[in-house]
Amino acid sequence: MAKTRKKEQHIAVFGESGSGKTVLVSSFYGAAREQQYGIESLFSVVADKTSQGRFLHQNYLGMRGSAQLPLATRFASESYSFSINMKDAAHQKSEKDRPFDALRLVWHDYPGEWFEQDASGTEAERRVQTFRSLLKSDVAFILVDGQRLIDNAGEEERYLKALLTNFANGLLLIKDDLLEDDKPFVQFPRIWIFALSKSDLLPDMNVIAFRDLLVEKASSEIDQLEEVLAGFVQAPEALSVGEDFVLLSSAKFASGKIEVTQRVGVDLILPIAAMLPFERHVRWAKAMNGGGKVYKHLIDGAGAMAGALGGIGALAAKFSKGNNMVIKSLGLVLTHFGGAIEEAAKLVGDNLMDANSDAVAKEENLRATLTGFRMDLASGEENEIFIRSDR
Repeated sequence: MAKTRKKEQHIAVFGESGSGKTVLVSSFYGAAREQQYGIESLFSVVADKTSQGRFLHQNYLGMRGSAQLPLATRFASESYSFSINMKDAAHQKSEKDRPFDALRLVWHDYPGEWFEQDASGTEAERRVQTFRSLLKSDVAFILVDGQRLIDNAGEEERYLKALLTNFANGLLLIKDDLLEDDKPFVQFPRIWIFALSKSDLLPDMNVIAFRDLLVEKASSEIDQLEEVLAGFVQAPEALSVGEDFVLLSSAKFASGKIEVTQRVGVDLILPIAAMLPFERHVRWAKAMNGGGKVYKHLIDGAGAMAGALGGIGALAAKFSKGNNMVIKSLGLVLTHFGGAIEEAAKLVGDNLMDANSDAVAKEENLRATLTGFRMDLASGEENEIFIRSDR
């Protein structure tokens, strides 16, 4: 039996202590374990480490059954790995026609305390190593705590400016330890999304109002953060900071009750992780006109994703797996199949729905799932819980 091939997507989640990081990942995984989710979905979500899966599921069940929040964690960094496995279909395409069979989402949590206070000795070393572990991430979420916005109502800039300044300064403190010979990274999170956590506490705030609040109250600090992050990467023109926004709520919290089914934005995390880098990287790579390490990194995997979406044929899918020693660079895949890849990246509206319906009818569950993810992002925009950059 052929070994299952999985395409990895990494995300990094940053937030101050108490901003809801552990509750968020527990809600994400616990919801995926619900029976109804399993019946309706074309895929299953399984924790690669059984102990982590039990821990997150226990947290979720405690919220659902006993209105009990997970215990707060301090200085605890964790990476959670989830396999997103497609359900068997009666007429699956043969392996040679699929660039990959499944997805793996690796979720990196970065302790908020490291942005709020100094670390030294072993703790400082662990901070650097933890950050190194998330360098594979394409997408990073910066959590803005809804409760803190309420606590600073009318003076939100006090909280927002402090949050972003501490974050930027925290990155500067570890920059010299991260960069070898002051050489910026090729691989580094390049899409930084502002996420309003605990958005259920602010029911009248849609994502447009959230974006406008950040821009109005902390525009200079966003610029400062972008400048700091640009210092970490080669080709900073392929960097997006504060251009994408999402509302997140792990559940609806009331006195003595937690409604875990009333989530906001949590179901968009997987579509964002899977599809947003593909869309953005293709646009950035096209603007670079080919060549260089950053170009290759950006386009790496684009051929595979386009193949999975049905944008290119089996030949390009084969190239994207690196089976051909001559055409091992996916930059060449873009050269030969660039138009089809760009069309796959721009698939929207009726064409997207038609592609999804076609995949469902043909029981091509991987293609149906990925086109469904893109429909989820469009729905998030329509419902004003998600904004994605046009750049």
